[in-house]
Amino acid sequence: MRISVAVRPWLARPAVHPETLVLACAAFVMLVGNGPFWHAALAGRSWHQPGTWGFSAALFVSITALYVAATALVSSRFTVRPLLTLVLLVSAGASYYIERYSVYLDRAMLANVLATNYKEARELVGLGTAVHVLLFGALPAALLWWPRLKARPLARGLMVRAGWVLAAAALGLGSMLLVFADFASLMRNNEEMRYLITPGNVVASFSANVWGRAKRPTQPKLAIGTDAKIAGAARARPTLFVLVVGETARSQNFSLNGYARQTNPELARRNVISFPDAVACGTSTEVSLPCMFSPYGRSRYDEEKIQTHESVLNVLARAGVQVLWRDNQSGCKGVCDGLPIDQLDHAGIAPFCTGDTCLDEVLLSGMDQVLRDRTGNLLVVMHQLGSHGPAYFKRYPPSLRRFQPDCRSEDLRLCSSAEIVNAYDNSLLYTDFFLGKVIDFLQQAQQTHDTAMLYVSDHGESLGEGGLFLHGMPYAIAPHVQTRVPFVLWMSPSFRATLGIDEQCLRGNAKPEAASHEQLFHTLLGVFGVQTSAYERRFDLFAPCRSH
Repeated sequence: MRISVAVRPWLARPAVHPETLVLACAAFVMLVGNGPFWHAALAGRSWHQPGTWGFSAALFVSITALYVAATALVSSRFTVRPLLTLVLLVSAGASYYIERYSVYLDRAMLANVLATNYKEARELVGLGTAVHVLLFGALPAALLWWPRLKARPLARGLMVRAGWVLAAAALGLGSMLLVFADFASLMRNNEEMRYLITPGNVVASFSANVWGRAKRPTQPKLAIGTDAKIAGAARARPTLFVLVVGETARSQNFSLNGYARQTNPELARRNVISFPDAVACGTSTEVSLPCMFSPYGRSRYDEEKIQTHESVLNVLARAGVQVLWRDNQSGCKGVCDGLPIDQLDHAGIAPFCTGDTCLDEVLLSGMDQVLRDRTGNLLVVMHQLGSHGPAYFKRYPPSLRRFQPDCRSEDLRLCSSAEIVNAYDNSLLYTDFFLGKVIDFLQQAQQTHDTAMLYVSDHGESLGEGGLFLHGMPYAIAPHVQTRVPFVLWMSPSFRATLGIDEQCLRGNAKPEAASHEQLFHTLLGVFGVQTSAYERRFDLFAPCRSH
């Protein structure tokens, strides 16, 4: 005897076609996952004007329809749910960070994200991220798996899908034509706005990065400065030059450059020369680090050439200078390929390391041995963790928690503006402390070497000004706090004498924006007396103030 169980209508799984899921998902993403885009697109428009309603409706229909057309192309009964699940999760994650930090997901920003190591990524993932992705990504994705999918014969299914694609494309283009003049003007005057349209921004930026890598197959980098050699008479003593590459330090918050708070007490008493508001090559490590060691710089920026050619470190090594890269972050981004590297961010060296992170003092660990093991000219690059956000509070020890209350969370929205600035300034205070230690080491090394230190950050940081946080804005619209960085020089008396440097001349040249990343390549060649056709004297920081 067969027993039938009645299913309540509201519990019955509905049956839908794949195209229906695509349409529902596209509409949901455009409505819920694109707040920053709508805010930017409708800025300055009044909802009391009928034109605003017409413009927003046409824009919504156009972009939604184009998303439907693109997604329907690759959506079958077997692929639609996994594909839309990925779309929803990616859209939720992207929209969260765009809204939270006011970032633009362009190609450079996504490259920075893809290059982030697990420790940095973990600091960006908190309870707020999980809740947002759960509510606007995981739960909607789960709902996709509730309906049953209707089946069609293969030929009919292909015809219906083709019809959806053509109809959606026609509707999208037609809707766009209704407001084309308005929309074209908006995008022409705000080109970066396209990087707010999720998930199209992620797809386009990811594709651009993959295509860029595909055009650069793995191969040895092209040599530059092949004629490099140390010119002139041999110096009486070898040169030890320490280049400290800072992370996320902005010039505006350095007291050496006029900031009201005392964030540089150690540097202030060590006879340094500060070049205020030095110009960075990019707004992210992924862009700035390779650029600052290349001969191209911001004025001749060419990513393809920068990525495929050697850095100044290779030129120096070819000329006979010993080069060592010491890293407390995520590596050298290809700058030190083929050269010795000490990766110290997970070294576990007490008392600087706890768990899987280390304070920047770890970069000085073992430097006495480094100096004993090497003879001749030596360049040591120290790559800091510096003020890497948003967990600024993890970048300094309790002893330097001077500005309080400081933000003690990776979720900056949980902190006031004052607390965020306090934590950031404490991280700069620790950088100042660390640089003081570097100078102390170099003062001791004067017994055997002519010593000097140059500190320059890779890019700056936004701390909430104008609603922006962190960094990585497109360079053309980035605020100065992201593109102006500290640039600090210390020289021993013997270094100045050997190179014939007029200190007062250098101090006189230390004006706002007088220094830039573009000078690093040529300044390092000049420091070690390397003669090569790749050297340009006009970019050498010391050249105008050298007597020989």
